[in-house]
Order: sequence, then C-alpha cells, then structure tokens
Amino acid sequence: MQIPDSEPTAVTAWQALGLLVQLGVTVPGAIDEARQMLAADLAELDVACSRFRPDSEVSAIARAPGDVAGMCTVTVSPLLAEAIAVALRAARLTDGDVDPTVGAALRELGYDRDFGQVAPAAGPVQLTALHVPGWRVIELDRATRRLRLPAGAQLDLGATAAGWAADRAADRIAKELGCGVLVSLGGDTSVAGEPPDDGWRIGVRDVGGGAGTVIAIRDGGVATSSIAARTWRRGGEVLHHILDPRTALPAAPVWRTVSVAAASCADANAAATAAIIRGRYAPGWLASLGLPSRLVAADGTVHVIAGWPQDGPLQP
Repeated sequence: MQIPDSEPTAVTAWQALGLLVQLGVTVPGAIDEARQMLAADLAELDVACSRFRPDSEVSAIARAPGDVAGMCTVTVSPLLAEAIAVALRAARLTDGDVDPTVGAALRELGYDRDFGQVAPAAGPVQLTALHVPGWRVIELDRATRRLRLPAGAQLDLGATAAGWAADRAADRIAKELGCGVLVSLGGDTSVAGEPPDDGWRIGVRDVGGGAGTVIAIRDGGVATSSIAARTWRRGGEVLHHILDPRTALPAAPVWRTVSVAAASCADANAAATAAIIRGRYAPGWLASLGLPSRLVAADGTVHVIAGWPQDGPLQP
C-alpha cells in the first residue's frame, strides 16, 4: 500500500514487527502524538501475540503444562483475549480456512522466526500433512479471560492480528485526537474518523510484481494477502506462509495476490487470506459476501468482483 502525501494530511512511515508501518492523519499537528500512540500499541501487541519472542504470551502458552486430558488452561491478558477472540471469529466466518492453530505447522516448514531472519534457502524438508489441532478445540471465556487448548499448541495470529491492530489503533487515535486517521500495517489498512474530502487514496499493488491500482476509501479497511510476499526454499520446494489448515501445507498457487475491502480491516484480512486458500472457489465466495475484491492469478491475470474498480494508473 502507499499513502499519497497531500494536504491537509500528514503522513509518516517506519518499520516495526517486521512490517512497514504507515500512518496518516488529517490534522498535521497531531502526527507526532499519533505516532507515539501507534508505536505503543504495536509494542504491546508484540509482547502479547508474537510467536517469535520467547517472552511473549503466545510463546508462554505453548510451553504451559497440560492436565491429565492433555489440555492446558491459562489466564491471558485483555489484549491477547481480544486478539484470540478476533481469530476465532475469523475462523467461524471462513469455515475454518483461517485457523489460529497452524503455528506448529509453520514452524516445521521453517517459518520459526521473524521473516527477515528466515533463511531464504536450506536443506530439504519433509512435506507431509501434519496434524493441525483446529480452531474448534480452543475454548475462550471472555469474561474471565480463561483460555483452554491442547498442551503444546502453537497459536499463530498472523492472519488476523495485523488487520485487527490497524482497526484498533485507527479507532483509538481518531477518538482521542479528534482527527481522521489511516493506519497501515504491512499493507493491511484501516481508516477512522472524518476522512479527507476525496477519501483516503490507497495504492494497491500485486506483490508478485504485476500492475497496481489506486482506490479511495472513507471508512472500513482494505487488506492484501499474497503467496509471493513471504517465500523461502527448502530443498527443491518453494514455500509460502499461507497454510491450508486441512493439509498443514502451503495453499495451492491459484491466486498470487488477493486484496479485499470490508467494513473492518480485520474482516478484509481474514477474507483475503481465506480466498488464497479457497483457490478457484474464492471469486464466487467473495461475491456472495458482497466484498469488493481484486484477485491476481498466478499468471498475472487480474479479476475484480463485487464493485472493486477496474485498474487505473498507480502513481509513484
């Protein structure tokens, strides 16, 4: 995503959590405070949700001992409880395509650290269907924040956390600073508050190197998922980070990139990821939900559905 820098908005960008963070506000004088708020939110998110930090809550859950039934029960922070609730909602809405229990499978395939530190090539890996516990085994009591799941289960909230965090931060900044806000985390973009007169103009690119386009949104969010964004090689196999939870293997390369607009970035994020996994069934599914979407096939062919505008020029 790109945020065209035009008055009266102010924009800033930096790297955090292995992502390009972009922030825009409609009151230029608020940009410094907004940046501090967003940076604080992201630091809290990392401590709660990262599966790469040994001191995170998610990592601690994976180490928690089980009971005689092989289950562990822990009390989680309010932030992690909300993040897990968002992930479980996405699992329900996508019929399990987006599943937060694929963490161990990703680790076995070599994605066991921040992506920038993953070796681009290594020895062969045995590509066999591993067991994914499945999102239905997770029990979360929101009132008490009690979480119950199989001992040793490795949660991965990557398909939902960035979109939800963008929604959460944009809403908080807009309310506290009284301005229009755009928050983009690795291309997952949420807007809140009163937008610029012409809306927030967002550049949407095909991660695989194809053409892009510019859209404008006034509320909600846009998210992009791609099998070309995070790839690595094990032996002769090129792997990517979007797993089909039914096989615990990378989704078939039907779509190279999928971008979706929805009422929230969290919903757009879940739908875009599920579309990659659904393959040839994705266009009909997205159309049935009325979600404007742009799908780029493996050969670079672009398909737009449900009111997504036809591609126009992508300005630098």
